[in-house]
Amino acid sequence: MSMLISCEKSVLGVICFLAVVSLAVFTYLDWDKRTFMWMYDRSMKADLKNQTELWFGIPQWLNSRFEYANKEPRGVLLTNWFDPRGRTDVPTLTPWSAPIIWDGTFRTEVLDTYYHDRKLTIGLTVFAVGRYLDKYLKNFLNSANIFFMPGYNVIFYIMVDDLSKVPLIELGLHRTLKVFQVNKEQRWQDISMMRMKTIGDLIESHIRHEVDFVFCMDVDQVFQNSYGVETLDESVAQLQAWFYKADKNTFTYERRPESAAYIPYDEGDYYYHAAVFGGTPLRVLNLTRQCYKNIQLDKQQNLEAVWHDESHLNKYFLLHKPTKILSPEYCWDYKIGFPFEVRSIKLSWMPKAYEEVRSGV
Repeated sequence: MSMLISCEKSVLGVICFLAVVSLAVFTYLDWDKRTFMWMYDRSMKADLKNQTELWFGIPQWLNSRFEYANKEPRGVLLTNWFDPRGRTDVPTLTPWSAPIIWDGTFRTEVLDTYYHDRKLTIGLTVFAVGRYLDKYLKNFLNSANIFFMPGYNVIFYIMVDDLSKVPLIELGLHRTLKVFQVNKEQRWQDISMMRMKTIGDLIESHIRHEVDFVFCMDVDQVFQNSYGVETLDESVAQLQAWFYKADKNTFTYERRPESAAYIPYDEGDYYYHAAVFGGTPLRVLNLTRQCYKNIQLDKQQNLEAVWHDESHLNKYFLLHKPTKILSPEYCWDYKIGFPFEVRSIKLSWMPKAYEEVRSGV
């Protein structure tokens, strides 16, 4: 009898292990969210056991994640890695003393020593729907695979409306790709605004349990140089390339007082680009939830902010100052040319083809 019980336990153990492995290899369907997720990681072939532990949260991993994730990172002292005097040709500090990151202002080796010891995982979310998926996603992913947070664990969260069109990418080491299906909207404006809700939902269901920091980016961009840990902080905003030297009264804020995105003339700090924002998961969650709430308030008034979710993001950052700002080197438009202060372009806009990608979205 004891041998029979022992045999049954062994069989049960094998069945449980195979069930976990099959979940890691195949797909996951969240019926409540109606969200499809496909996971791929080249390291799975070499070490399935370790990858299974990574995906399904062995207690040691969970303890580590919750120790660092979703908290105000204490970090290394700003003066140890950031030198505002390293660039005298551009502003390097905000009025509230947050750093503005330009090439020549930071010491990468200090940050790498600090962050490598903490075994960080960084998330990157991107929407690719309609014709944007066909035209931009492959170049975005290929370049991000090389230049986004090199040497660190990265999870790419890709949101698409057609799973069959997701390009196959040979991921580098420590890179994971997760694909989620989202509903298709009728207008590109609705896609732009609804992404705030979708990102917030994804942070609550997945991201906050899996990464220490997360960036949210537009897909019609391409990485060109190392986009590294100098960009990490609690709340990160991106200067819009066309407005970084402009007077605030020329910013294209929402100027109608009845809108929840309203910013009066003579107010405002900078004009921020919605193509890039990030921070700790809970900080980004707060941003997306507030922006979506204000978008809904405008809808109740039959209003649509002049630049949609970007208008609401600018209002949010006016009220909740970012703790780090990225210079236009981290999101550049080559149509502007090559001003002397832009030394190292990390991420650039792809040529805009609005008539092609926004028609019949």
